[in-house]
Amino acid sequence: MNDISQRLQAIRERIQNAAERCGRDPGTAELLAVSKTFPVEALQEAVAAGQLLFGENKVQEIMAKAPQLPASLQWHLIGHLQSNKVRKILPLAAAIHSIGSLSLARDVDRIAGELGLFPKVYLEVNLAAESSKHGFGIEELRSSLEELYALRRLEIQGLMCIPPYDEDPELSRPYFVRLRELRDELEKSGGAPLPRLSMGMSHDFEIAIAEGATIVRVGSAIFGERTYAMP
Repeated sequence: MNDISQRLQAIRERIQNAAERCGRDPGTAELLAVSKTFPVEALQEAVAAGQLLFGENKVQEIMAKAPQLPASLQWHLIGHLQSNKVRKILPLAAAIHSIGSLSLARDVDRIAGELGLFPKVYLEVNLAAESSKHGFGIEELRSSLEELYALRRLEIQGLMCIPPYDEDPELSRPYFVRLRELRDELEKSGGAPLPRLSMGMSHDFEIAIAEGATIVRVGSAIFGERTYAMP
């Protein structure tokens, strides 16, 4: 784990270069370090290197890790959220990237009201209609938008997507373009801003930045390959 800080620095430089190449302020593309399955010791090294924004797939990992790390860290939930975990995650997560159905949005809104919270959320879109992935279908999102905006507790930040994986990062580009175009369309039809796009991972984040990503989710390029063994 002694090279985590070096990898972080390399990723930050690549983010900066990717932003500058397309005329963007590098500060408009945030790095979310995806620490799922990695031990607290790995996160501590990243924190020592100045990383404060971490993403986890599972509620229980945030619950286990957060008490062992500085309170200044921000935790984002990027994996599927089950309704029975909503009450546990809302006080801990600075943002939830995986609101992928109207029923889940309603549950989060209701429980946030009970807890006195206003959670920041991203609407997950299943652009490729993959049966193995969660998220709104495009037409489903269009038809749900009015009710989503009516959920007063939710602070909807923007949209999130996970393209089908391919080793060629260029094959992710059409999905990033589609998410940006969909965001622009929904802003016009819904009349409310959706300023943020959560898209891009270790192998394709530079392309995502070129297509408008405001937060990229990078894990293995920082922490190394996963063993998927969580203590």
